[in-house]
Amino acid sequence: MDTIAIPAINLAVIAPEVVLSVVAMALLLINVFVKSEQKGYLGYLSIAGILGTLLMLIPAWGSSVEGFSGTIIQDNFAIFFKVIFLISAAMSILITDKYLEREGCNQGEIYPLILFATVGMMLMASGTDLMTIFLGLEVLSVSLYVLAGFNRNNIKSNEAGLKYFLLGAFSTGFLLYGMALTYGATGTTKIAKIASYIAMNGVSSSNLMLVAGMILMSTGFAFKVAAAPFHMWTPDVYEGAPTPMTAFMSVGPKAAGFAAFARVLLVALPALKPEWSSLLWVLAVLTMTVGNITALYQQNIKRMLAYSSIAHAGYILVGFTAGNAVGTAGILFYMLSYAFMNIGAFAIIILVGKKGEENSNVSDYAGFGYRHPVLGIAFCIFLFSLAGIPPAAGFIGKFYLFSGAIQAGYIWLAVIGVLNSAASVYYYLRVMVFMYFKEPTEDFEWVKLTPAFVLCLLIAVIGVLVPGVLPGLFLELAQKAVLM
Repeated sequence: MDTIAIPAINLAVIAPEVVLSVVAMALLLINVFVKSEQKGYLGYLSIAGILGTLLMLIPAWGSSVEGFSGTIIQDNFAIFFKVIFLISAAMSILITDKYLEREGCNQGEIYPLILFATVGMMLMASGTDLMTIFLGLEVLSVSLYVLAGFNRNNIKSNEAGLKYFLLGAFSTGFLLYGMALTYGATGTTKIAKIASYIAMNGVSSSNLMLVAGMILMSTGFAFKVAAAPFHMWTPDVYEGAPTPMTAFMSVGPKAAGFAAFARVLLVALPALKPEWSSLLWVLAVLTMTVGNITALYQQNIKRMLAYSSIAHAGYILVGFTAGNAVGTAGILFYMLSYAFMNIGAFAIIILVGKKGEENSNVSDYAGFGYRHPVLGIAFCIFLFSLAGIPPAAGFIGKFYLFSGAIQAGYIWLAVIGVLNSAASVYYYLRVMVFMYFKEPTEDFEWVKLTPAFVLCLLIAVIGVLVPGVLPGLFLELAQKAVLM
């Protein structure tokens, strides 16, 4: 009689995901019994769950543990990205309650959805099997479709949710088809075994099925990280979605897409590096250029930051193209610093907005720096970091990304990246010009800081300035998390 082998199941590997999922499900149940005006307390419970999950990750640093027959791993790379996801979720939750109360859509389901989306991101970062990555992506995507269209009373929010759903489902088809072709070419969906099969059997770019799988998977991931020419959904979705969810979507899901993309390219397909580095070179240049040039003439600040987000995806693709330790460490460092500066900028945008009219034009910020000096300085710090001006963390991140490209021999790619970064200074400075050099048209008396907003902005400012002034510790952690 044949015995059935039960695969090794190590629940410790997915313990953070399990805890966060349990917290999310508990919040769904608690939400039923909580009055509408008390929904904000669910946000604090969500943050408590996030902090508990963060504490579980700290002892795991420095180890590498696999589970579920090698389909998921808890290593430094995954932990680093999970910290980024959890920080992004916590900061987004801190700025959510005031916005929802103001807009009259204070539904408690938003907090479990953010947590479920975070669980999906964590699975993507830990996935060492194409199917695990796809599972995480679907958990993330379904949550984001709802979050984008969460404000049902706003037509733009409805449009954002519908567009994101239709285009997201379309791009998922590309990704899944690419995974299927990769499986057909190698006979496995496990990332490490794909690399082993290619090495042992001498599979190269002459294998059209494998190359097609790589291209289709790259297309799917390019959509998720808003890389040109697959970026068309980004400005409409970012503008229409509730602003706290725009902040969340611009950081967490982008980082998750890059985390999964890195495992596929650097671990599964290093043998095809000449092919995918050429592809990413073109994507990086196109993404940086399209994002920055289009952002130059945007009047709506949310659309401007949407195109800015596209440009930043291009900078990160520079590190991918390099494919070396310096470039990969730069990706990790940049995604961490980007979380602080981008969510911090969106927090200011929420404060400036009013019910039904978000004051989202750049001209609406005229005189804001004089009316609220502290908030004006904080906004300038975030914009300087986005522009890559020292001593903010954005400068250090770009320096390492471009250094990795130069070390890999991509001199012209680094030059194009620097020129694009210089061009971006214009549209960031334009906001500051309105804040300090234009006559105010509003008195901004409605701008009120809550303890949650103060905490979020404080975390964001510290997260931008400390890694920029003292980058050593953060770069060391990023280097220890590199997949090489």
